[in-house]
Amino acid sequence: MSDQGSAGQRVGMLDVGARNLLRPIAQAPTPPPPVHALGRFGHRVEVVTRAFALRRRERVASPNPRRILIAHHLLLGDTLMLTPLIKKLRTTHPDADIAMTLPRAIAPLYAARPYGLRPLAFDARARATALFREPPFDLALVPGDNRYAWLAAAMRSRWIIAFAGDRPAVKSWQVDRLVPYPEVPGAWGDLVAKLVDGPAPTPYRVAEWRAPPHSEFELPTKPYAVLHVGASSPLKLWAAPRWREIAGWLHSRGLTPVWSAGANETALIDAIDPDRRFVSFAGRLDLPQLWRLLADAEVLVAPDTGVAHLGRIVGVPTVALFGPGSARLCGAGEFWRDAPYRAVTIEPFACRDQRVLFKREITWVQRCGRSVGQCPEHLCMPAIGVVDVQRAIEGLLAADGRLLERQREG
Repeated sequence: MSDQGSAGQRVGMLDVGARNLLRPIAQAPTPPPPVHALGRFGHRVEVVTRAFALRRRERVASPNPRRILIAHHLLLGDTLMLTPLIKKLRTTHPDADIAMTLPRAIAPLYAARPYGLRPLAFDARARATALFREPPFDLALVPGDNRYAWLAAAMRSRWIIAFAGDRPAVKSWQVDRLVPYPEVPGAWGDLVAKLVDGPAPTPYRVAEWRAPPHSEFELPTKPYAVLHVGASSPLKLWAAPRWREIAGWLHSRGLTPVWSAGANETALIDAIDPDRRFVSFAGRLDLPQLWRLLADAEVLVAPDTGVAHLGRIVGVPTVALFGPGSARLCGAGEFWRDAPYRAVTIEPFACRDQRVLFKREITWVQRCGRSVGQCPEHLCMPAIGVVDVQRAIEGLLAADGRLLERQREG
């Protein structure tokens, strides 16, 4: 889990390599910076300067906020894990205008405006002119890196709430209320929803989030399974022979495997399936198209990445492989408790022993944010066996029943 603005740092559950997830699925190369580009540092200077100029802003907590902002620039998986917070806000404030800043690459997923959310896409290297044109917000919530409290202040937010404990303290200067992280372990999505008072949101239902519009492409012949082999870090990659074995096993059971990975991860597919036995969508789909691919799949298998979180949103039976990451922090939790989802991990694992989340020390957290240099052997992903994944797939398909019903119809 990390904000995209944290280049070169490991500030959360996903390291900076996770921004790879915003490119994997892009069909076209990354466009050149816009004419109004400032660079990341210039963007921050613009935001801080404006926030200082507005520091005499009215700082009052409204009992009935009419305009609510969620301020962040998180990666794909972390952004999707904010869904419990969004639903809770909509339930608590049914008539409010709820808006959320987010990276441009992710914004198309929110085209159907789930829970009435209004996405505010922006580039953290460019001028934030459109954001600054927004009318003032009564309430702003900062779920990740507290530097985005400065963005909320620059957008004239009257009351800003964020989690306590971020470092350095200057990042929290604009925060009006600091909320300590809960002492009880849980999924991050459930924890973030506790930034605001009130009962927890009801569990997620697929019908609550309509599919975004997408460009047409040729879908695989049903029934098929999506094997997303890319990951945010080399430490999250599963071995090529194991992916190959899972693909062959699925095919022998009547499911056609198709490959998914990033545009700059096609070498992974080359290593797994050098004979091109199965179709690869690596680098060919944008996020709405990936949603469409997952929607008709019988099962998705992926490492702990944003694609695994997207699987829960779409409702496809999803098997997520957790190596250095925490299956508890990034798992289904209460909000996605009814989702067809299985986390495959080895618990406990000796070196999954770090307690830092977004630079905050949390006693119950158990994860690993080490770099490849710090962990050259990376034992946690190799510890996940093929049989472990097969059992998770079998359990999901048996519980879901869709494939069994189609087989009976055939």
